[in-house]
Amino acid sequence: MASIAQKSLFCWQDIEELGDLKRLKLVLDSIPDEGLMKLLEERRGCGRNDYPVRAVWNSLLAMVVFGHGSIASLRRELRRNAQLRAVCGFDLMKGLDAVPSAAVYSRFLKVLLDYSKEVYKIFSHLTRQCAVELEGYGESLAIDGKALPSYGRNKGEGRSGDRRREEDADWGVREYSTKGRDGKEHKSVKKWHGFRLHTIIDTRYELPVEFEVTRGSESEVKYAHRLLDRVDRDWKSILERAKFFSADRGYDDGKLIKRLWDDYGIKPVIGIRNCWKDRDETKVVPGYENVVYDYRGRVQCVCPAMGRYRDMAYGGFEKGRGTLKYRCPARHYGYECEGEKRCGVKGGIRIKLRVDRRVFTPLARSSYRWKRVYKRRNAVERLHSRLDTSFGFENHTIRGLKKMSLLVKISYIVMLSMALGRKREKQDRLIRSLVSAA
Repeated sequence: MASIAQKSLFCWQDIEELGDLKRLKLVLDSIPDEGLMKLLEERRGCGRNDYPVRAVWNSLLAMVVFGHGSIASLRRELRRNAQLRAVCGFDLMKGLDAVPSAAVYSRFLKVLLDYSKEVYKIFSHLTRQCAVELEGYGESLAIDGKALPSYGRNKGEGRSGDRRREEDADWGVREYSTKGRDGKEHKSVKKWHGFRLHTIIDTRYELPVEFEVTRGSESEVKYAHRLLDRVDRDWKSILERAKFFSADRGYDDGKLIKRLWDDYGIKPVIGIRNCWKDRDETKVVPGYENVVYDYRGRVQCVCPAMGRYRDMAYGGFEKGRGTLKYRCPARHYGYECEGEKRCGVKGGIRIKLRVDRRVFTPLARSSYRWKRVYKRRNAVERLHSRLDTSFGFENHTIRGLKKMSLLVKISYIVMLSMALGRKREKQDRLIRSLVSAA
């Protein structure tokens, strides 16, 4: 916490309940920001200290905690709420004069951009602390991208040097596919001008593990590899404890699937697209002339007598052999098969992962467990929704890639520190909550 030596003759906490400010106190008490504060104070040196660095920093955290979408909104709240000013560390004896001007916040954010690495160190420290204090943190990971539209003018609009223009952003495109009532697949395309947030999260607590903000046009798969590179370099233990890595089919990449299992022993649970060039509905499993599979990993045997396709029963994964086991459906479910005597399955088969690494994964796509784990990726969407609704990114006024990245860092820092504060206060049921005071 950026601790403040309060100079006022009394403290609001002594005479009145904090109420909703308890959330801010949880955050301030859990953030390891003393190193950053000392660097900022050293930079200020012997200059004017009308608005203390620690108080301004704490008020920025308050802006995120209470979902103010702009500095103007934060300043209005500080002028209205003396209790908030006290918690942030502003001198109560100055009254409204203690509230920094918009120019002060603008200069402070510019200074913070020079210490972006120090801010990231706070985020990194908090993720490691979560791994220590939150049971099971990091065992189930998921990744997804989020559109961060910019509401500034495009590069080609307005005059050069106009600060209302967005110079760093570009156009992002994402396709969505849904099945209609007619059973047909319908595609829709979303376009936005702005940035893209790539985040790896822990699905149990819905907390970030690693992230990066890029221009909107950047590939999701490319940054999945980059984030894994960073985690592998800086925090390999989280990959050693991870068991599953889930993502939607936008991350369907053979190299990513191989890397997760071969390098880290993490079972990839990633949606799949039909990339078969010949567009065949099924292919024959090598070594079994009457066993076929489709691009979704569904394995079927074909009855030699009747020509019927029957789903084979999944029998588990053999790690030592690198194979998936499938059993004869007639024997497994207990019914008669007319072509049993001529069938080459003989009770069951083994399919090696190398037959098709995208289709056959250590957790079989045809299993019920794969479907349950795949649903965990929705945790990323819930986390991104909190950024919009609780942290004010839905209607932001942020300009520039560096500034957007900085404010996402601060938001994730608040998220992690609040979760740790909840844990330390024995409020485990509220770890995911960003709005409940207690």
